[in-house]
Amino acid sequence: MESEQLFNRKGYYRNSYNSIASASSDEELLDGAGVVMDFHTSEDDNLLDGDATSPGSNYVMSNGGGVMSSTTHLLDFLEEPIPGVGTYDDFHTIDWVREKCKDRERHRKINAKKKESAWEFTKSLYDAWSGWLVVTLTGLASGALAGLIDIAADWLNDIKEGVCLNAMWFNHEQCCWGSNETTFAERDKCPQWKSWAGLILGQEEGPGSYIMNYFMYIYWALSFAFLAVLLVKVFAPYACGSGIPEIKTILSGFIIRGYLGKWTLLIKTVTLVLAVASGLSLGKEGPLVHVACCCGNIFSYLFPKYSKNEAKKREVLSAASAAGVSVAFGAPIGGVLFSLEEVSYYFPLKTLWRSFFAALVAAFVLRSINPFGNSRLVLFYVEYHTPWYLFELIPFILLGVFGGLWGAFFIKANIAWCRRRKSTRFGKYPILEVIFVAAITAVVAFPNPYTRQNTSELIKELFTDCGPLESSQLCQYRSQMNGSKAFVDASPNKPAGPGVYAAIWQLCLALIFKIIMTIFTFGLKVPAGLFIPSMAIGAIAGRIVGIAVEQLAYYHHDWLVFREWCEVGTDCITPGLYAMVGAAACLGGVTRMTVSLVVIVFELTGGLEYIVPLMAAVMTSKWVGDAFGREGIYESHIRLNGYPFLDAKEEFTHTTLAREVMRPRRSDPPLAVLTQDDLTVEELQGIINETSYNGFPVIVSKESQRLVGFALRRDITIAIENARRKQEGILLTSRVYFTQHAPTLPADSPRPLKLRSILDMSPFTVTDHTPMEIVVDIFRKLGLRQCLVTHNGIVLGVITKKNILEHLEELKEHTEPLASPWYYHKKRYPSSYGPDGQPRPRQHNVQLVTAFPGRQADEEESEEEVVNLLDGRGSTL
Repeated sequence: MESEQLFNRKGYYRNSYNSIASASSDEELLDGAGVVMDFHTSEDDNLLDGDATSPGSNYVMSNGGGVMSSTTHLLDFLEEPIPGVGTYDDFHTIDWVREKCKDRERHRKINAKKKESAWEFTKSLYDAWSGWLVVTLTGLASGALAGLIDIAADWLNDIKEGVCLNAMWFNHEQCCWGSNETTFAERDKCPQWKSWAGLILGQEEGPGSYIMNYFMYIYWALSFAFLAVLLVKVFAPYACGSGIPEIKTILSGFIIRGYLGKWTLLIKTVTLVLAVASGLSLGKEGPLVHVACCCGNIFSYLFPKYSKNEAKKREVLSAASAAGVSVAFGAPIGGVLFSLEEVSYYFPLKTLWRSFFAALVAAFVLRSINPFGNSRLVLFYVEYHTPWYLFELIPFILLGVFGGLWGAFFIKANIAWCRRRKSTRFGKYPILEVIFVAAITAVVAFPNPYTRQNTSELIKELFTDCGPLESSQLCQYRSQMNGSKAFVDASPNKPAGPGVYAAIWQLCLALIFKIIMTIFTFGLKVPAGLFIPSMAIGAIAGRIVGIAVEQLAYYHHDWLVFREWCEVGTDCITPGLYAMVGAAACLGGVTRMTVSLVVIVFELTGGLEYIVPLMAAVMTSKWVGDAFGREGIYESHIRLNGYPFLDAKEEFTHTTLAREVMRPRRSDPPLAVLTQDDLTVEELQGIINETSYNGFPVIVSKESQRLVGFALRRDITIAIENARRKQEGILLTSRVYFTQHAPTLPADSPRPLKLRSILDMSPFTVTDHTPMEIVVDIFRKLGLRQCLVTHNGIVLGVITKKNILEHLEELKEHTEPLASPWYYHKKRYPSSYGPDGQPRPRQHNVQLVTAFPGRQADEEESEEEVVNLLDGRGSTL
């Protein structure tokens, strides 16, 4: 085995990397399974304290044998804040531990001052209630915007088919509310509403009218799609897509500047209406979560408690995501569970309460606006009049299997298409792609009434139970009274008429169309949600299965499975229930949600009695989907886009150790370290300019090599710049020290520079034999960005989040077989004696080098680990 040199004779290592102006990060390129993950980050950090010069400090100079004291000014950052401290650059990961420490210190200061005066007490009350104020404002804004989006999307969607002459701002349904000339069979036709053919050609029927309506439908669809993608491309590129993958990444601690900004909110709101109205196979529910989080981010800047602390701000964003789902589905409880289960990375108990309150406020505002005109929060509210029976669990579970298969197929197909879009020239023309997909969607969708109508209206029709007030083609059953063949809008459990069979064929075509177009639509450069298309696919499949089971029960009521529950002439099968179960199963197969999904669906439909069928279908879809891959669609897009996200749901079952993942490796340059008191400013700047490392371990000396702390690259740069600007006498030859007291210096030495305040005195460290499963858990639960690896107190290397993600991807490509426990423990605790039986000697530089388990499959079990020792000149002893 080869050895690695920790540092050279000067205690640090210089290489030929870029300077600080072009410093790369500890999270740059990650080669996934066929995917290049670009993190763009440099995991920089902020200063621990606001610093300024500290007048009156002393340091000791030595000239020969005499020692004299001299009073001078040392830069000891303790008083005034430094500009730029407390913020993070774009595409950086926050330090959760540091942010929580800052918040606790802020809270202690407020509590200490609140008894000094009435004003300080008022400030403490304002600080305590600011969390509730910000979530209240977020809920109000989210509810108002959701109501506006719902109303505008319904109006624009109907514009494709015609216009209301009396009031152009009315949609089709509202236009015919006050008409006395509508009939029960054609309740959507009234003189006040004119189709484009009737308006342009003066006739409502005939081939010419059909062609004109067809042309105008395509024209408006392309116009809306073009305007949406143009606004996104020109004004707010972050307004495209669902937003949930990025929200999950941001809540895990990643910084994406502008993603939750004012322009993104404005453009997302406008283009979401246009994208939904264009008829593309997408929904507005996912993007509403993004809209709500934009509101939460904007309002958090009104309160210093959240604007100056990135970890606290993410508590507001968790509550905002709950409010977004609350207004998207009219499901406040489901929104809270969605935030907890699906998007939040850190979810303390107080965030649960505030998420509940934000969802409550948002739902209240949406109910006050009443965008659907039915005095309910949702469009899909249904009431079923028959219970479900035990034998129906079989088709419910089959729908769950279909949902899992659909989810696995969709994830693989959509990710493959998105990867191809990124790697080919086709992805360079997003406007043409959107227009092309919108044109195909409009041309194919218009002839079929189930694809022409709004997807939310389609789901409502599929969920609805047939009754005497329903005029849908799905409810045209034959009446057997007196042997007549009349068709009536009757209850189920009667023989299906030609209208039902025609509807089934149209639904089958609509199912194929939705499956294909959803794959190519999700990922376009327009706001695009996945909830509604997935639910539509499941609802179509469920309704078809429900009608099949219903007719089977009618014609074969003497079968054992039907004889006990279904009596002749009674209702026992509800096809709308099957549509609801299928919708939940398909959405669960795509997103892999469970608890929150069941709650959302029963809040969405009011079907509290049908929780058991929903649970059975959702769990089945998850199990079937997990058999083909554990990642949901959002996790897959996170990995595709290269975001640094450690999924807490993913288990680490391999037996690798920390030394096998840390950097540097054998082929890498040695690790650059700093000594605590014998570097000059020039040498320190040389290290920064010649390396791309994001931080540097600080050791006692070249002889001791014991770890003192960890100094971040950005902190050192800011400290040196402020020292030169605010204090005279700091030269290139000035000594830099990280200790509490200045080192002994000659009398003619320039003023030293004290950087102890920027030194992290308690960096997280693990030994080289720590199992990686423990390291991964530490990173996930504490939100770390880097962790030092030591051996008997001597620094060997560093592990960053990028290294862990690389390691996980490498393990996915080359699955490591689990070693037997005795072998595992033997490799974890090596002998302190060498192969020759002698104790291993200790020198300045010690590095244990072990090959990656997968790279030496033929390694003998009895092989001893080799300890390579480096002398001061870098040669092996």
